[in-house]
Amino acid sequence: MVNAIKGLFISCDVPMAQFIVNLNASMPASEQFIVHMLDPTHMFVHPHVAEMIRSKIAEFRDQNSYEKPQ
Repeated sequence: MVNAIKGLFISCDVPMAQFIVNLNASMPASEQFIVHMLDPTHMFVHPHVAEMIRSKIAEFRDQNSYEKPQ
């Protein structure tokens, strides 16, 4: 018997994948969202976390951006 799960496929580079894995690990067990790591740059996650992942990545990118002083 086959079990089907609706999800979201994410393809990214290794550092971003590690960021997402660490984000998943920081969540309580009942809220972890990674269904399966396919390889170091591809993963399958629950679809309801797409916007949360996008916002966390945007926050991370904003924290690590250099702004030239005027």
